[in-house]
Amino acid sequence: MKLCQFGDANMEKAGVIDAEGRLRDLSSVVDTIEPRDLSPRGLARLASINPSDLPVVSGEPRLGIPFRGTSKIVCIGLNYSDHAEEAGLAVPAEPIIFLKPTTALCGPYDNVVQPRHSTRLDWEVELGVVIGSKAQYVPKESALDFVAGYCVVNDVSERAFQMQSSQWDKGKGCDTFAPVGPWLVTTDELQDPQNLDMWLDVNGVRMQHGKTSTMIFDIATLISYCSEYLTLLPGDIIATGTPPGVGMGKTPDPVWLQAGDIVTLGIEGLGRQRQRIVRWPDKTM
Repeated sequence: MKLCQFGDANMEKAGVIDAEGRLRDLSSVVDTIEPRDLSPRGLARLASINPSDLPVVSGEPRLGIPFRGTSKIVCIGLNYSDHAEEAGLAVPAEPIIFLKPTTALCGPYDNVVQPRHSTRLDWEVELGVVIGSKAQYVPKESALDFVAGYCVVNDVSERAFQMQSSQWDKGKGCDTFAPVGPWLVTTDELQDPQNLDMWLDVNGVRMQHGKTSTMIFDIATLISYCSEYLTLLPGDIIATGTPPGVGMGKTPDPVWLQAGDIVTLGIEGLGRQRQRIVRWPDKTM
């Protein structure tokens, strides 16, 4: 299934994408996509619904975050060796974890707001892993059983803030720095999430291209590792790292996002995003 939510911010309704790519209104079954709907039982219930029995949504409504109830966004740093190289950092011996707050979440087509004093705004296309069952001390062999599905994440980063200390959070956690969606694609729809093309353009120019197959630590390893230190709850997102091509790594000079720039990104089978960069406090540019 391709699950989503549509409508004005904080007033979204549940939706599903049918076989022809049309948005169907799922709100007669569930008002919104909640953590309980991401459990194996919840997903089985939604899978039993025939999308052709649901009304088609007309027009082009705003798409929000595909589900509600995220308690945390767990991000993995430097999980592609070629990205570590372009950043001038050593390939990590174990996963690097940092967190984004839920206030960073926004829809896949919402504006990204450049915060005050921002000078080095950057992009990162990432595969998001959505947890469907509570996970604590999970062995790698069964880790994928705890996954509800996958989504596109843009790990927007303000490098000037990020590099001011050894802690990355303040450069990663500003409002709108975690666009998610357009869909939550359930595990049955992806043959191999570890072999997906991913890309990102700025103003129509290809900046990033990679494959999830080149991760240093694969999805199962990341779930198992994170669950040793954090209780993962349904609706939580693990952003699994980015391939090379970020603005910080461009040579001979870095490239930074500016107000008015358009960022488009996508992952094979998971859809695409589009964001306009706007200055604070002008959120409507």
